Amino acid sequence: MAGNLTRDEARERARLLKVESYEVALDLTEGDERFESVTTVRFTSSHPGESTFIDLHGANVRKVTFNGQDLDVSAYDADKGRFPLPELAESNELRVDADCSYMRTGEGLHRFVDPVDKKVYLHSQFETADAHRMYACFDQPDLKATFQLTVLAPADWEVVSNAAASKVAELPEQSGKHGTVPAAKRWEFPPTPVISTYITALVAGPYHKVTSEHDGIPLGIYCRASLAEHLDPENILEVTRQGFDFFHRVFGVRYPFGKYDQCFVPEFNAGAMENAGCVTFLEDYVFRSRVTDAVVERRAETILHEMAHMWFGDLVTMRWWDDLWLNESFATYMSVLAQAEATRWGKGAWTTFANVEKSWAYRQDQLPSTHPISADIPDMQAVEVNFDGITYAKGASVLKQLVAYVGLDNFLAGVRDYFAEHAWGNTELKDLLNALERTSGRDLSSWSKEWLETSWVNTLRPSFEVSGGRFTSFEVLQEAPAEHPTLRSHRVAIGLYSLVDGELKRTKRVELDVVGARTSVTQLVGEEQPDLVLLNDDDLTYAKIRLDERSLRTLVDGGITAFAESLPRALCWSAAWDMTRDGEMATRDYVKLVTSGAGTLKDITVLQAVLRQARLAVQQYADPAWESEGLAVLATELRSLLGSAAPGSDQQLAFLQAFAPVAVSDADLDLLQRILDGSEVPEGLSVDADLRWTLTGALVSGGRLGEADIDAELERDPTAKGERSAAQCRAAIPTAEAKAAAWERVVGGKLANHIARTTILGFQDPLHPELLEPYREKYFAEVGRIYREWTFDQASTFAVGCFPALLIEPETVKAAEDYLAAEQPPQALRRLILEGADGVSRALRNREKDVASA
Repeated sequence: MAGNLTRDEARERARLLKVESYEVALDLTEGDERFESVTTVRFTSSHPGESTFIDLHGANVRKVTFNGQDLDVSAYDADKGRFPLPELAESNELRVDADCSYMRTGEGLHRFVDPVDKKVYLHSQFETADAHRMYACFDQPDLKATFQLTVLAPADWEVVSNAAASKVAELPEQSGKHGTVPAAKRWEFPPTPVISTYITALVAGPYHKVTSEHDGIPLGIYCRASLAEHLDPENILEVTRQGFDFFHRVFGVRYPFGKYDQCFVPEFNAGAMENAGCVTFLEDYVFRSRVTDAVVERRAETILHEMAHMWFGDLVTMRWWDDLWLNESFATYMSVLAQAEATRWGKGAWTTFANVEKSWAYRQDQLPSTHPISADIPDMQAVEVNFDGITYAKGASVLKQLVAYVGLDNFLAGVRDYFAEHAWGNTELKDLLNALERTSGRDLSSWSKEWLETSWVNTLRPSFEVSGGRFTSFEVLQEAPAEHPTLRSHRVAIGLYSLVDGELKRTKRVELDVVGARTSVTQLVGEEQPDLVLLNDDDLTYAKIRLDERSLRTLVDGGITAFAESLPRALCWSAAWDMTRDGEMATRDYVKLVTSGAGTLKDITVLQAVLRQARLAVQQYADPAWESEGLAVLATELRSLLGSAAPGSDQQLAFLQAFAPVAVSDADLDLLQRILDGSEVPEGLSVDADLRWTLTGALVSGGRLGEADIDAELERDPTAKGERSAAQCRAAIPTAEAKAAAWERVVGGKLANHIARTTILGFQDPLHPELLEPYREKYFAEVGRIYREWTFDQASTFAVGCFPALLIEPETVKAAEDYLAAEQPPQALRRLILEGADGVSRALRNREKDVASA
């Protein structure tokens, strides 16, 4: 994010201006550091004589012409990334001639050199406000305009933008500013419909291309040439076709941007980005090694999420970033709905949603930085830290709850009216609520106040009395902490489950509204007490649920393996994990639940989630005196499950991936070494490039392999992924010298974004927290400088990734508190440090719980 535009500044600029068009000409043939960017923007002003500014960051400004007059280029404020525009006319034309900078941080126009073939690849990433790193523009979502791009690029490159190229002309070798320029091509793109600057896009380089067509829409898939052999276009195209058919049916508006390209690009900072007609994806979604179906499902959800944005976000766009949640929550909800209704994952998509998205939301919503879904965003720094579990997952969970309240048909009818009324415009929350109120006949003002304008997550508990084996009373208790006291209205189902022929089957279901602190459930009075009572059955509302003693005992004693359906099983796993995180269930009891139930879990997404959670619990929440035993318990069970898993199954791969980071005994490390060298590979297992790095990383952490072994593995796999994996392994070498070298590489600020991230991952090895003791003080000495000097994405990666989270001691919390009190950092950095300290405080509390349970 370049600059820090405030909401008030954006409102003032929107009051003054109506932007009509951008014409942008880029020359990508001159040099490795900068590119030529010439922008002509036409706009009107309803307040002639007043002044404003245009955004342009990190540029060398050569010439600025405004309404026929050359302006003094020394007026350019490079620090703020702004050029002042005095004396607006009613009709205005501005031409800015500049050299802009290629980035290695994943922001603006990012430049990457493939280590395999040394070819250059570019991609843009402009959300939230980085378009003005590539061209001069009014970089805010409510100043929409048409966007016409011309690009001069090397002759062997593909160039992709929001529209399909209208003309590609070959140019012979010629002289340029930096010497002879090889033969090139000029790509001309027609004007787009009116769109926001943050969804304009450029992808350029010798990309491999696959084309197709569906329902009259030209489709393209792009990836680096060195990844082409691993691209699985048919799977991607299948999900794409299913998505278009589903969204056309439920939205009632055809896809509005002509062609649809999906570009898998290197060193992408997020999962994907919804550029109109030119979606960019993290290229890890091109699977060069075997992955479980959980990862394929996640890619499908991402494809559908970005496609939903074509309507909600691109066709109709938020006025300001206060309503970022509307974009992201809607796309998340609709992507899961599309998966459930239109793809092979079916209703299992909601199981994944309950286990993954909602877990993220619950975690985020209990941090000291929690905020309402509809957040107050005074400036761009505030919005950057709000791409979080509340904006995405809690918002989507609340939309799911809203659908249960108004009905799916009414919800979709309201969405269709919303698109019809506001196409190509900008909206606020009230515009969507008005449409939903009209189609549902419900007043949503109290719902909005209760769910969108308040923070935290409620907890629901069953409370009942039993006589003669039957309920004589049954209530649902709703809780909220004193700091966030809102008790909400919840639409919930309650399921009674009993063991029948070895299966936990639902014997009764009631659905009702839970309102206030206590809600009586008269429908259950007289019912036989089952083996398990499940509040929020079918996952209708957003709330943490608690299990009564008998229900919890049913699960721990093996009932977790006995469910006939995946969703209630996932809800029980989530409830157990929430109870562990909240200190109501001892870590060793959670580990017992996982080791007793993991072997029968067929849902691979849930399996991989609970295995990750079990490892985290042992390494952060367990009594330190029990940690080594806890790791041994996990390793023993996972090794056994690996040996008994069906050859070539997803479970086999998942068990090995989970076993490697907890393998600390000599016998376990010996097994990993034998798998790596090929002397004892489980039947059906492919020890491919990514799995080799997983094994290498575990053996490095275990002290079995060192620098020379990492170099040899990188020579075997000299790819971009190999470079990142090697960086992670080097930082994980369990010596003080290796940690010091990794720290210096990170704080030096010269690493590309993805190399920095993997170096930090290796540095923060949870098996060796003792090596990190010197870096608590160093972190707080550096974080302020880094936040001031680096780009936001890079600085936040450091602030979060290098926080001394593995030093689970009161001293870490105190160091954070002392830093915040003394330095008074910017609000966004303050939030990140508070979140880190809260994680340590939670771990300390949970360790006390585990000690007490011993």
